[in-house]
Amino acid sequence: MIVNIAIDGPAGAGKSTIAKRVAKELSFIYVDTGAMYRAMALYLLREGVSASQPEQIARACENAKITIVYEDGDQRILLCGEDVTPCLRTEEVGNMASVSSAHPRVREKLVELQQRLAAERSVVMDGRDIGTVVLPDAAVKIYLTASAHIRALRRFAQLEQKGENPSLLQIEKDIADRDTRDMTREISPLRQAEDAILVDSSELGIEEVVEKILEIFRERTGERCR
Repeated sequence: MIVNIAIDGPAGAGKSTIAKRVAKELSFIYVDTGAMYRAMALYLLREGVSASQPEQIARACENAKITIVYEDGDQRILLCGEDVTPCLRTEEVGNMASVSSAHPRVREKLVELQQRLAAERSVVMDGRDIGTVVLPDAAVKIYLTASAHIRALRRFAQLEQKGENPSLLQIEKDIADRDTRDMTREISPLRQAEDAILVDSSELGIEEVVEKILEIFRERTGERCR
């Protein structure tokens, strides 16, 4: 039986990390929809398309070929045949993705791929509108969040580990701005689905969040983790 888990929430809440761990525990496929939108954003940036050019975004995205492959259970994103997975986590790409992902044609193209994946396999899928738009009939829906300050601290630590010299204030401002864009956009805004369970990770470790979601999974489906 195919069972899908939808995890939504704002940027920096730890959705990808948590979703990967949950998928591994359940032997499900993990689908990082944010990475798919970031791949589209990367394509637009490479094509010199500005976030303020919606008509050009619509035309350019038609030529972007985004596919997903799995290597040893890990998702890899291919953009026009190139594995761009290592290129997707920059601030520039993230900010462009926040804007371009609101474009109707971009969403239509990627949502179709996401729904096809979920129809074929049991998946854990994370993003901004999975429980509300992409997988409205998912058996388990989670809204994973954390305070803007905590999310900024996490991102700050990640960048420092990469040898960068980030500004915590700027990161927190970028996160707040992105939250506003995601929550107020006209198409598929970020919001908690009515039947989603809120999980605040501000004061929780990764293992605690994973176990909490697995408990919800067991309660909702009556199934035991593999």
